[in-house]
Amino acid sequence: MFDADDPLLARVRAIALAMPGASEKVSHGRPAFFTQKVFAYYGGTTKAEHNEGLHPPRLSVLLEPDERLAMLGEGAIAPAYLGPYGWVAVDLGSATDWVRMGELIDASFRVTAPKRLVAELDARL
Repeated sequence: MFDADDPLLARVRAIALAMPGASEKVSHGRPAFFTQKVFAYYGGTTKAEHNEGLHPPRLSVLLEPDERLAMLGEGAIAPAYLGPYGWVAVDLGSATDWVRMGELIDASFRVTAPKRLVAELDARL
């Protein structure tokens, strides 16, 4: 479901693993980045894409409800299985705004990480 040498995955991995206490594991066949809870997945499909075996390069993150709605209005999708729990997925490609992807990963980290790790992140700034 993913290529370990994918350069888009490498960019996501570098951003996600820079978060305090972050680790990576494969969950449901996709790279997942977590502390105590997952804060980012490399991947995310609609049910139709999933049923067809399609796995487009996407970043899935968990956001605050208002930011989630804004992202859905900007073209993000509610990924199958995770969408009902507040997750959104954005397409990745050659024209990806990596500063924005970093902001999304940061926002998702802040929603899911323990307070001590969020404080450690804030201390870096």
